Amino acid sequence: MTRNDGRSSDQLRPVGMTPGFMPYAEGSCLIEMGNTKVICTVTVDEGVPKWLYGKGLGWVTAEYSMLPRSSPERVQREVNKGRPSGRTQEIQRLVGRALRAVVDMGKLGEKTLWIDCDVLQADGGTRTASITGAYVALAQAVDKLDVGRAALLDTVAAISVGIVDGQPMLDLPYEEDRDAQVDMNVVMTGAGKLVEVQGTAEEGAFERAELDTLLDLATKGINELSQLQRDCLGS
Repeated sequence: MTRNDGRSSDQLRPVGMTPGFMPYAEGSCLIEMGNTKVICTVTVDEGVPKWLYGKGLGWVTAEYSMLPRSSPERVQREVNKGRPSGRTQEIQRLVGRALRAVVDMGKLGEKTLWIDCDVLQADGGTRTASITGAYVALAQAVDKLDVGRAALLDTVAAISVGIVDGQPMLDLPYEEDRDAQVDMNVVMTGAGKLVEVQGTAEEGAFERAELDTLLDLATKGINELSQLQRDCLGS
């Protein structure tokens, strides 16, 4: 099946990763997946949350936001609302969990890595692009620490999959995500271990065999993204 943008059902959108995009950050990456564009930065701070004091462990946490005209209609700045929306909090927690899965907190020491993901342009898959780009930024940041890449256990990347018009598809833009009967986000390490699977049937229910097909599609996409991450980082 050929999609509206000309891709096959198992093909990623064009992917671009620009490391060092924000020169003042310890690590940064502009990630572009089709028309979705996200700036990911990592800041290294000495110290950790109070509940980690004295344990010799580090911490990784994330913040996420959409710029006001990242979508066809203006997105109100959440600072004016007094608190992040439920969607924003969910995505921040997802990004943080995904990156913590591949960081050795003991080797990191009592430092906090702040991940900021700012959506410049949204066309589906902003949370998965954030995770994939944030890893590239994270790797650059730990390169500047004494421990270096030894603090990283593996790569991590994420992708969306879904069933649209009865067809399993990889890397959904907004128009496909909007019409999908099943919508799923998959986070996986470079070694193929699952970090998180978020899947929902938007219409009715779906079969276990369809779940397996979607996970196979996601694995294919994440393997390609993991290789692009390694190429981008020169490792």
